Amino acid sequence: MYDGRETKKKSNLDVEGFKLVSHKSQVTDFFSDTQINSTYQKEMATLVTEITGAKRIEIFDHTRRSACLNRQKETGMREPAAIIHNDYTARSGIKRCQDYFGDRINEGNKLMQQRFAIINVWRSIAGTVYNHPLALCDAETLAPESIVSMERRAEERIGEIQVALYDPRQRWYYFPNMQSDEALIFKTFDSATDGRARFTIHSSFEDPNIPQGGSPRESIETRCLVFF
Repeated sequence: MYDGRETKKKSNLDVEGFKLVSHKSQVTDFFSDTQINSTYQKEMATLVTEITGAKRIEIFDHTRRSACLNRQKETGMREPAAIIHNDYTARSGIKRCQDYFGDRINEGNKLMQQRFAIINVWRSIAGTVYNHPLALCDAETLAPESIVSMERRAEERIGEIQVALYDPRQRWYYFPNMQSDEALIFKTFDSATDGRARFTIHSSFEDPNIPQGGSPRESIETRCLVFF
């Protein structure tokens, strides 16, 4: 595991698949759906547009997570994902876009004739991240034979994700002590097959070096359909 602050200061979504940026949100309550669906959604669309140069952004999901079991019960937040995975496969990334447009499938199909991607924005909503930080694998070190597709079932849909096999060639990075005014952007799908990063496998992990008494991680991740 490598310190991305030291070794990946200039990482790129099309090379490594991830990028840490400074970004201060104007949201005062990340548990307010009103603020998330208005202020934060606009902020994320602007941020991702600036980073990618996209022509259009469609935000389709915000997920809050907590490493504290009591907070999960109180707020309905999900626990940090501890499986090494990528959210989509080559097939399910396309299906997710089709599902988003629903009855507007003609509009969706027209947009999908050009390159499009799914990009996540991850940030702390409770100060410094000590425990269960997010780790990401450099996409340049991810061999196709080291990822396997796996069906994932939910009440409203059947999806497909990728899980990773052990491969000593992989290089993993995390950004210690992430702050609320930082955002980690990473790509979970790209329709382009020209050699650029298409998927970013990632997972939370237990950092053995965290200080005692560090507050549990709380985070929000936003998923965006990005059209070029």
